[in-house]
Amino acid sequence: MRFVKKWGTLLVTVVTFVFFSIVNWDDSTNSSLFLTTDNVITILRSISIMAIIAIGLTYSLAVNGMDLAVGATANLADTFVMTMFVWYSMSIGASIALTILACLTVAVVNSILIVRLKIPDMIATLAVMFMYQGVALTYSNGGAITERMVRPDGIHAEGLVPAAFKTLGIEPNLVILMLVVVAFAFFFLNYTKYGRYMYAIGGNPEAAKLSGIPVNRYKILAYLMSAAFSAIGGICIAARVGTAQVSAGDAFLMPAVAAAFIGFSVGGAGKPNAFGTLIGAVLVGILENGLIMMAVPYYAMNIIKGLVLALALAMTYSIAKK
Repeated sequence: MRFVKKWGTLLVTVVTFVFFSIVNWDDSTNSSLFLTTDNVITILRSISIMAIIAIGLTYSLAVNGMDLAVGATANLADTFVMTMFVWYSMSIGASIALTILACLTVAVVNSILIVRLKIPDMIATLAVMFMYQGVALTYSNGGAITERMVRPDGIHAEGLVPAAFKTLGIEPNLVILMLVVVAFAFFFLNYTKYGRYMYAIGGNPEAAKLSGIPVNRYKILAYLMSAAFSAIGGICIAARVGTAQVSAGDAFLMPAVAAAFIGFSVGGAGKPNAFGTLIGAVLVGILENGLIMMAVPYYAMNIIKGLVLALALAMTYSIAKK
């Protein structure tokens, strides 16, 4: 029971992987279609961007916050970085730097609403999510950003997306970047004073304040980290697709939330953590890929995903209560 309590989510992930490997067995080749190299690469590619955005969310969860604007931030980054290339023909370094700076304004607005105006995190970030969805749509004039497009001002865009930038969105580069982001978050949250202070604030903000920790400052830092990593996720979307599609980043919000919250139960941590978030992203990715291969209707997929995700959490929290 202690093992299940601690590693129940990881166990569900393994069982889910084995299940899809069996049900997608191909008798003609005597092998599983789910276990092919191409399909495993597809799963890793699909979870990479989601995991990076979920890591951003993990920072806000560490201070007992909730950044619902991560999807909108990724969407803004996707749109902004593409316009830097296509509209203004800027270099890769300058485009990425300016994009991250633009996305940090999300954290600034979040911080004003949460820290200064004392609005609850979820409500404040929900409002900011709607605001920046509108900002991205307004900035792009409600359309996709593509090479050779006509800009909103009627000028023909002559900029091209650099080939070197596109390599960021392909494997193994995208997977390596995901692992680097996860490793950085794991080290930051567990082995630096900043991460330990964030966990202290998330556990008991009043006690943290009495012990001399500047609570507001670290809340702001958490939302800055959340926006920065969500921006990196959005940049990866642009590199992967090669265009900026309308609201492309918004689709990553709920999978990222699911991955981050599943991570609470991994290893019996009981708190947001980078390794758990990665496992949560893997579970969500396996579910989505396996259900697609089984030709499950799209309108029924969320039912099955929700049931399996609920089981993964229940195996930890229900046993913990006993």
